Amino acid sequence: MKTTMCKRMINTLASASFVVLAALLSPGQALAQDNGPVFELRTYTATPGNLDKLLARFRDHTMALFEKHGMTNIGYWLPVDPEEAEDTLIYLLKHDSQEAANASWRAFGSDPAWAVVNEESNRDGAILQGVERKYLTATDFSQMK
Repeated sequence: MKTTMCKRMINTLASASFVVLAALLSPGQALAQDNGPVFELRTYTATPGNLDKLLARFRDHTMALFEKHGMTNIGYWLPVDPEEAEDTLIYLLKHDSQEAANASWRAFGSDPAWAVVNEESNRDGAILQGVERKYLTATDFSQMK
């Protein structure tokens, strides 16, 4: 019984050591995100029949509000796949840092102009069904930095 307990302790310590080592080796990634540009890739899924309303909201209002709050609009795309093309918008933003991204989104979310745009665009029902986002850093060989 003591042998089994000792083996469990050794396995637990080994696992904990691995977690600590991984944490010690990864601060460079966190620093890169805090100290350099980050890109934000977002995929929006519109509610059925509302992609045009979502696109109009971005074209007419959201892009300018992003810029107002320090976000750089890089590009907006629609998928080629026929099924996804019916309801999907994909876009890329650039932020000076992860911290700047967080601050920009807080400011955007509390902007009274955004509240009005959001309310008006959803007057007849929600136009947005889902949002996926990923923050990215550029590789040393990337054309976009």
